[in-house]
Amino acid sequence: MGIAADIIILIVAAFFCGLLMQRIGQPLILGYIIAGIFLGPHTGGITISNTHEIELLAEIGIALLLFALGLEFSLKDLKPVKMIALIGTPVQIILTILLGTGIGIIMNYDLKQSLWLGSIISLSSTMVILKTLMNQGWLGTLSSKVMIGMLIIQDLAVVPMMIILPQLNNPEIGISALGFAALKAAAFIAGMIILGTRLLPGLMSHIAKLGSRELFLLAITAIGLGIGYATHMAGLSFAFGAFVAGMVLSESDYGHQALSDIIPLRDLFGLLFFSSVGMLFDPMYLIKHGDKVIILVLAAGIGKGLIFASLSKLFRYTNVIPLAVGLGLFQIGEFSFVLARVGISTNSISTDLYSLVLTAAIITMALTPVISGQTAKLYSIKKKFYPSRDLEISNIPDSGLEDHIIIAGGGRVGSQIAKMLKRLEMKFILIEIEHRRFEQAKTQEISVIYGDATHETVLEAAGIKEASLLILTVPSATNARSIIEASKKMNKNIEIISRTSSREYFEMFKELGVSEVIFPEFEASLEMTRQSLIHFNIPAPEIQRCTNTVRSELYADWFAKKTDYTKLYHLKNAEDQFDIQWFRLSEKSPISQKTIGQSEVRKKTGASIVGVVRKGSLVSNPETDFILMPEDLIAVIGDENQRKNFCHMTEGEECLKAKAGTK
Repeated sequence: MGIAADIIILIVAAFFCGLLMQRIGQPLILGYIIAGIFLGPHTGGITISNTHEIELLAEIGIALLLFALGLEFSLKDLKPVKMIALIGTPVQIILTILLGTGIGIIMNYDLKQSLWLGSIISLSSTMVILKTLMNQGWLGTLSSKVMIGMLIIQDLAVVPMMIILPQLNNPEIGISALGFAALKAAAFIAGMIILGTRLLPGLMSHIAKLGSRELFLLAITAIGLGIGYATHMAGLSFAFGAFVAGMVLSESDYGHQALSDIIPLRDLFGLLFFSSVGMLFDPMYLIKHGDKVIILVLAAGIGKGLIFASLSKLFRYTNVIPLAVGLGLFQIGEFSFVLARVGISTNSISTDLYSLVLTAAIITMALTPVISGQTAKLYSIKKKFYPSRDLEISNIPDSGLEDHIIIAGGGRVGSQIAKMLKRLEMKFILIEIEHRRFEQAKTQEISVIYGDATHETVLEAAGIKEASLLILTVPSATNARSIIEASKKMNKNIEIISRTSSREYFEMFKELGVSEVIFPEFEASLEMTRQSLIHFNIPAPEIQRCTNTVRSELYADWFAKKTDYTKLYHLKNAEDQFDIQWFRLSEKSPISQKTIGQSEVRKKTGASIVGVVRKGSLVSNPETDFILMPEDLIAVIGDENQRKNFCHMTEGEECLKAKAGTK
């Protein structure tokens, strides 16, 4: 069966190795690499006969990964990291090249090969990092955005490297070739933005109208790989073209569906990539040259980690971010293989150097999920020794935080909640990762902590163990899940109210133990529906009844959980449907200390008492034997005259003057 048999054997082996890794708590990536090692040409036993063909298919995996990344890519998301991506990454590449050159000279390679070594190790693995971030649930955090931003610039840097480095054999023509490559890259990006934003949305709309799911999947795959191949034919990076295609397609109305459909295909070809990496591993080379491999792995890994962490600090990223970036991007990446092959084909590097960087790259890739997974633990240890430097906290009350509310996310929703709680003089703290919003909260004298709520150390600093309620306003379901799991781990009794971006996440939040869930887009649609129906002279009670029915169907699971919530819900319905007004009872009121029946409110005024709030607790539809007390907040329904009569009966002329006509 040829390559078909090889693929079948590889997938089956990867499945069992991945299952084993899952059982022992390790990332699936390691299982795929181990499967490739066992089936590679250097280990004996069952061997894949078409290794080169598998490697070519693996390139599709890289392209699909970056195509999917492009579909998720947003310039808005990268705004917080644009400086470190555009300026910091070139600095990192230069510093790493210098580091690698020094390592090469120490290992007795000549200057030209040492420069190649530095260039090869300067690139990190987009494929490994993205899969690791997905598995760890960190995708979408600020630290992940820093890493992805720097990786994108690294991937772009591969193109000039592939042109410049071979010119070290003939340096006279290098500058003109580089300039031509830069012009091609700029022309391609401009063409994709201009033509892609005009043609692709219309094309996808036409395909979607045909109603064929298979044709839709085929179309998005053809777009991603086809444009990637076109860039390859133009002398640019295949994966870079796929990324730009995904980025352009994400601007259409079909970006989310395209991403959903492409993920299974991406993961399958990603398996081939990691397995092909394992096939390149030669245990005999490691045995014979173990000392050189270990030196390169340690020197490159530690050196790159320190460079990335230092640059993160230099660009004013604090908390866990420098540590996360350093432990995440220390490895030698997949484009290093591509660059090394160019070096071999142009006789720029020796076979020994090629084998050395290949072995070191595989080892660092395999170590990435394990080492990156230690970020939280190492940060906790660091926090014990340097607690004052890790987190910036402002406006914490002198009495400290206990039985308080934590708001995760200070955007438009979170900031409004914070203002309301502050007005009510309730104890709360806001967690915000966007520095501008953090500074705004400080000036508004809101208790706020600068940090990423997905990290346990930030939650601990916010007093999660002593908090009574956590309000999640972050729109990302991935981030919300990470925060919920960490919060429940540290405080299993905490109540959680979470925002959700889609109905499909309701079941996930329910399983995670969320107390209440809010769907902002749904609530906005109901309000817009109400406002629209008013123009058609539909009675207000009928509009309210219909919208309440729709809401109760959506939130049925949460409505049934708490009786107080249900009472407030029904009281809100009453307020919307009737002419209701609230009165606070004074000690001098003639109905104070009397039951509703003794007061004869209905008989004397015509108004009805439908609710009483006492010390924060609601009593809806109180019975006639209910005793009214001073400071009770009483909800009364009736027409204007009946409410005036109640006001006059309870508080006299002064009440009438102050409250008549208000609602």
